[in-house]
Amino acid sequence: MGIWEAILLGLIQGLTEFLPVSSSGHLVILQDLLGLNEPGITLEVMLHFGTLLSVIWVFSRDFLNLLSFRKDNQQKHLLLMLAIGVIVTAIIGLVFSSYINLLFKSTLFVGFMLLLTGGIIKLLTILPPGRIKITEMKVQDAFWVGLLQGFAVLPGISRSGSTIMAARWRGLDRETAISYSFMLAAPVILGATLVEAKELFASGIEKAMLFNYSAGGLAAFISGIAAIKLFIKLLSGHKIHYFAYYCWVIGALVIIASLIRL
Repeated sequence: MGIWEAILLGLIQGLTEFLPVSSSGHLVILQDLLGLNEPGITLEVMLHFGTLLSVIWVFSRDFLNLLSFRKDNQQKHLLLMLAIGVIVTAIIGLVFSSYINLLFKSTLFVGFMLLLTGGIIKLLTILPPGRIKITEMKVQDAFWVGLLQGFAVLPGISRSGSTIMAARWRGLDRETAISYSFMLAAPVILGATLVEAKELFASGIEKAMLFNYSAGGLAAFISGIAAIKLFIKLLSGHKIHYFAYYCWVIGALVIIASLIRL
């Protein structure tokens, strides 16, 4: 794989991982409709590592504050809420992983899921403002956000859109919903990176392509930071509905193209 193709995949990964448009859905579309090569395991590790660093970079203060959980009850409560959300997501991933992998081969399915993502984002725009702070979160709040994050493993379903919608639906205020959603993504991305890294060490690192793949990871890191900041800005400015229209248009085009090819 050439360096420019690796960088392109990195840019796409970083942008679609955090903007509410589904990174997995776009990957399926690009592979199937545009003939883009599937990333190798080495590149997948680099891309996921790059997006992981994006979250840590943007929310570095929040993650550093977690280190004081032994003395700070608020941080202890946040850590508990994150743990519950991650556990729920992990259970869903483990139970349904074999079935979900099959869906990554269906572009038509992705098209319908993008339509659903558009509906989720539109719902996010009409939910009333919440008032619940992180200290007031309950176990059931973390459960529902974790459940929606688990649901977002389906290709075409946006993780960020689903989790923030769930958080807002549970009454969390905008700032809490955003920080909790993105902080919850970090351990999930880390888990995926570790799983891929295990496969990587078992199969061997493609040393000849390491520079190109590192460039892809850097592109994912930079575009991930830009995507998170853009998402927060648009959500704060009540302009997130543009992504709903985008998902509806792309979803409809993918469905039409897939049906024509049948």
